Amino acid sequence: MRQQFLFDLKPDAMPLSWNTIHLQDCVAGMERLDAGTVDLAFADPPFNVGYEYDVYNDRQEHELYLEWSKNWISQVHRVLKPNGTFWLAIGDEYAAELKLISQQVGFHCRSWVIWYYTFGVNCSHKFSRSHAHLFYFVKDEKDFTFRAEELENRIPSARQLVYNDRRANPKGRLPDDTWILRPQDLADCFSAQEDTWYFPRVAGTFKERAGFHGCQMPEQLLGRIVRICSHPGDRVLDPFSGSATTLAVAKKLEREFIGFDLSEDYITAGLARLERCKGGDPLDGAPEPTMSAPSTANGKRLQPEKIRGKHAAKSTKKKSKAR
Repeated sequence: MRQQFLFDLKPDAMPLSWNTIHLQDCVAGMERLDAGTVDLAFADPPFNVGYEYDVYNDRQEHELYLEWSKNWISQVHRVLKPNGTFWLAIGDEYAAELKLISQQVGFHCRSWVIWYYTFGVNCSHKFSRSHAHLFYFVKDEKDFTFRAEELENRIPSARQLVYNDRRANPKGRLPDDTWILRPQDLADCFSAQEDTWYFPRVAGTFKERAGFHGCQMPEQLLGRIVRICSHPGDRVLDPFSGSATTLAVAKKLEREFIGFDLSEDYITAGLARLERCKGGDPLDGAPEPTMSAPSTANGKRLQPEKIRGKHAAKSTKKKSKAR
């Protein structure tokens, strides 16, 4: 394995192999990929907030961080196919700047998604953060992959789950850009029509936790992105492989994949994680309520006669107590 790492670091090395992780700076690594060969890129870069990575310094000068960000985002734009898609996960500190940089290099923003999660970092001098930003970009605003009609990408609508309305589209609806994994569990917090996605953060006690990287993304979140913005057999890129979640999800959903990372330890653990999964395996974490799932019987609207019956029963009880 060490020989493979050293080979990857050579600037004049042969073209990169797919379905693996390469020990290399992502800018240099993407320079070795042919232009227009990637269908979908997902990037969860360092947020420049002082997180303790094992080999990367997450406290860069503001201008240097932005310059570096423009370099790697430009490479993502170059390697994507003309109809390719780019998803960017970023925190509050640089969300606005990186959105503008992405648009400057030629991307078009289709959605600004809010990912709401539980188990946020507790803060003592400000409101505790429980969200991150997910930008959905495309190279061509008229030609891109968005598999909206596939049942695996749709969820039951409120008309189906709550009201049992015959007018409901039997194919359900697309998730909104407020992401909620199971809307029925958060009925009092969000509605399914909002632009925030709810996926629990991968906490240390979760079975899904890989254990070697502190910023692990949920597989179900990546699954939503990979399923709707790529086809089986497409090529998926993650410039910051980290815990290898993007690549594991791509493999399970039968896509080709490639990742880069600066940490030999992360890559060793990431490759081991990839070895443990195969195409067709279910994603880790609680599944979304897709259209293949049964409807929620308890959520159906009561018939008028049953409602009247309940009111009558309550009225009788009240009269009984009054006597």
